[in-house]
Amino acid sequence: MFARGFVRFRFLILLTLLLFGCESSNILPEKVNIGVVSYGEEDISLDKYERFKNYIALQTKSIVELEPAYNELQAIDQISRNRWDIVFAPPGLAAIAIDQQLYEPLFSMGEVSSRQRSLLIVRDDSPIKEIPDLANKTLALGQIGSAAGYYVPLYDLYGLTLGEIRFAPTPKTALQWLEEASVDAIALSEKNFEVYKRQFSQTKFRIIHTSRWIPPGLVLLSPNVERNREKQIRQFMSEASADMTADAGYIPSVKVPQYKQFIQLIKKVKPLELRVKETPAVLLPKTSSNTDKTN
Repeated sequence: MFARGFVRFRFLILLTLLLFGCESSNILPEKVNIGVVSYGEEDISLDKYERFKNYIALQTKSIVELEPAYNELQAIDQISRNRWDIVFAPPGLAAIAIDQQLYEPLFSMGEVSSRQRSLLIVRDDSPIKEIPDLANKTLALGQIGSAAGYYVPLYDLYGLTLGEIRFAPTPKTALQWLEEASVDAIALSEKNFEVYKRQFSQTKFRIIHTSRWIPPGLVLLSPNVERNREKQIRQFMSEASADMTADAGYIPSVKVPQYKQFIQLIKKVKPLELRVKETPAVLLPKTSSNTDKTN
């Protein structure tokens, strides 16, 4: 009787272990989504992120997926829904993610010397000399979410009335429009102007305004990432090899730039989004006709 009970007891233990083993084998590793954003400002090859992706997968024992966004609206949508755990964000998107979605900055994506500025550009044969001369003219901006192509130029043009604002999908498109004189002026980052103007050697362009400095982009972490996992990711990214971080475009040794002033700039511009698609485009909030611009 005792022997039979002992056998039954051992059987129950083995069955429990077997069931536990089956359940454990069905536990899937955590998933990490990495968002890579291209604002049309340059071609971003996903290949250069491949080593970083594999490194994070190995170190965190996670399934890591790389998810590119090819325009600003798509990127903002992914951020607002917290679909990305790690984001390689240009400055415009970084400011929105930090301020509105509480994403946390991890690393800078550039040295201080690599900060960008926004330019207002006309054809060299244009009579336009300075910002007030753009009144009632047609201006090409970048897409919403772009720092140099959208937020900063709107801030610098605050209070002006433009005849029309057009939105160029890429910097190259903006320069094409300016070359063919379908717009009077364009807003472009200093970096992109240097890159793309060489493709328009038959047309001379002239800069009429150079903006304040724009902070470099950031690597961000979603607020949904658990705290211990956050520390783990931060540590592994800090310890990655120099060639890997160079490919991925972040610099662990550089202090993360302050974004407070840049976020305030975007908040100042936000009310203008109701006006930019109107014709004419009066760059003042609809609730005020005499709001003073503050620095």
